[in-house]
Amino acid sequence: MVTTQQPAFSFLILTFNDDMHVARLLDSIRELNAPTYILDSGSTDRTLEICNAYGAALEYHSFENHPKQWHEALSRFQISTPWVIALDADQFLSPELLTLLQAFDNEEMSGIDGIYFNRRNYYKGKWIRHGGYYPFYLLKMFRVNKGFSDLNENMDHRFIVPGKTCIWKRGYLIEENKKESSVQFWLDKHGRYSSLLAQEEVERMLHLRVQASKPKLLGSPNERKAFLKLLWWQLPRYIRPVLYFSYRMIIQRGFLDGRTGIIFHFLQGFWFRLIVDIKIEEILQAKTTLQMPKKKTHFELLFMLKFLMLFTVLYGFILCSIAITSPVGIYVPWLEENLNYIQAWRRFDLQATAALLKTLGYQTKLTTFTLVVTGHSGFKLVYSCLGYGLMSFYTAFILAWPKSTVPKAPMILIGILVIQLLNLFRFVCISLYWKPTFKANWLDHHTLFNSIVYALTLCALYWWTKKAENLKHENYGTYNPNKEL
Repeated sequence: MVTTQQPAFSFLILTFNDDMHVARLLDSIRELNAPTYILDSGSTDRTLEICNAYGAALEYHSFENHPKQWHEALSRFQISTPWVIALDADQFLSPELLTLLQAFDNEEMSGIDGIYFNRRNYYKGKWIRHGGYYPFYLLKMFRVNKGFSDLNENMDHRFIVPGKTCIWKRGYLIEENKKESSVQFWLDKHGRYSSLLAQEEVERMLHLRVQASKPKLLGSPNERKAFLKLLWWQLPRYIRPVLYFSYRMIIQRGFLDGRTGIIFHFLQGFWFRLIVDIKIEEILQAKTTLQMPKKKTHFELLFMLKFLMLFTVLYGFILCSIAITSPVGIYVPWLEENLNYIQAWRRFDLQATAALLKTLGYQTKLTTFTLVVTGHSGFKLVYSCLGYGLMSFYTAFILAWPKSTVPKAPMILIGILVIQLLNLFRFVCISLYWKPTFKANWLDHHTLFNSIVYALTLCALYWWTKKAENLKHENYGTYNPNKEL
């Protein structure tokens, strides 16, 4: 049913060769009977014809980037309603969002200046539900005299509202760019975007750009994104695409989006980010005569953020491997039969323990995951006995530690080997001496082992970091004017 009374909002839309999208969008908002303004950047298809047929107000402006185009759109049209809803041509309203807008009352929103819409993103007809893509909140509706386009961004556009905002979680936009069904179109489009993003990051290194939103992990969606971008800029290039893709696929369960979704996450979460890093390096190499200002970093914060991210990826990967190879929950039989390295790890530990005990003269009985020593004790080897938490902690610490002159790879390999040998020693001791009566509410062999090995690990890491510092001083030395050269 078409609303006869003019609502308290208008629609503002950007278009460029969107004849396969714009009718879908205009159909979805038709019932609202709201003023509609469209800024086109030179369409040569049927886009303008379709917009005229729907009675939208049309203007033209050449395209430079999205933030500037939105800024021009907000400036070009004389919007008379208190609110404006800014949409891209490849977006349209869901029935739930349409219902919310039909019931919108400006007086009830007197203390609110901006509204975040939830978004469902589709790729090749597939809803990308995981990998951090849903829920996903975009500031799309705001008071005309309060919201503005963030010109500090070069590509990743957003609107800024200084006042109070709210989130509509149940009403969502649907976004599907049908042109992206062609992977060549997707690559060409993101090739252009990568150039804009690389230039933007270099300009941030030169302190030519600042964030308009205050970085805040627990703040609004815009503030949270500003915080994550600040973290992203601190991560080392070429490593961060790997970390981000792993995080999306494992921690944010991007693999659950199926074949099409995995392709999308690879393109958007890895390929695109890698191309940006390559272009950043090319820009920096071209600026060899430019004196780049020294990057200010907070060592402790940067190290901790890297460490936590690496630990989450490493630990999460193992937990994910356990989940998809165990016949409960998310279970993939082919992976269990062919790539179940966790089960192979358990069997190796049991067989190595049994072999060592036999060498020491003890008789053992070994089943699938249980070892018993005749006349003594035994144990069942569960996942928590493998020490993957310890190894993830140790490896993440070394990888996160910046600019060490001590080689990292040998230190990681030696440390993991020592942890496994200590674990083997634990299994031998449990098999021979541990009794159920030893167990107390505050102490079991897991707690005892973890306490000892974490203490040893911290001592080893302390020695390693001090060794790196001492080697650095030895390599660079101290100037002595009396020393003969």
